[in-house]
Amino acid sequence: MVTTIITMTTIITMTGIIIITPATDPPAMQDADLFRLMAWTSPAYPVGGFSYSHGIEMAVEEGRLMKQAELVAYIASVLRQGAGRVDAVLFAQAHCASDEARLDEIAELAAAWRGTAESALEAAQQGGSFASVTIRCWPEARYAAFAARHGGRLSHSVAFGAAAGMAGIPLRPALFAFLQGFCGNLVSAGVRLIPLGQTDGQIATAALLPIISECTDAALTTSLDELGTASPLLDMLSMRHETQYTRLFRS
Repeated sequence: MVTTIITMTTIITMTGIIIITPATDPPAMQDADLFRLMAWTSPAYPVGGFSYSHGIEMAVEEGRLMKQAELVAYIASVLRQGAGRVDAVLFAQAHCASDEARLDEIAELAAAWRGTAESALEAAQQGGSFASVTIRCWPEARYAAFAARHGGRLSHSVAFGAAAGMAGIPLRPALFAFLQGFCGNLVSAGVRLIPLGQTDGQIATAALLPIISECTDAALTTSLDELGTASPLLDMLSMRHETQYTRLFRS
């Protein structure tokens, strides 16, 4: 296989697969970059993340999640073997997409890469909401055109990754912030469902720091050819949640 080095951070192979490698001198974060990331991952940003538990509600119903440590282990599995891993890779690929055709290809792949109806809803509803509010608050013609091409099928990870890339926000901190926001929503769901105290929720959040860092770095060196999950229990919980008798969450 022949490879051509395009930049310090991107390698494009003859198969068209983008492999992202850490740059030796990554671009510095600017105040505007940090401000956007803090806004985009804030619970106040209206994407609806509070209404999704990613199967935690069903796991609690079945007695699988009863303690703080079990919640951390569950979220770690999502990041390492589940949808979190897939979304991290897709985020990185969308951020570094070299042209519109490549970005559209990644968006279509992300829409298809969902194991259950509820996980598809979770990704698409948040993605559409993120794109809609971002276009209004942070106008960017290229981003608006991209979002319009994909309607209600734009996954949250790709919507966020593309927006960060077009805004010139460095990849690693953007991806790290996205995963932290994702985990924060799941911790919040666990606090409400198990239930846990607010301090226990923050202890769980702190415990996820090295895992988020690990998964961020892993995504930067993972190609689309290596995309996949190994989390059948998470998918089964998502499927069973569709018919759970009493539900507070949409997933």
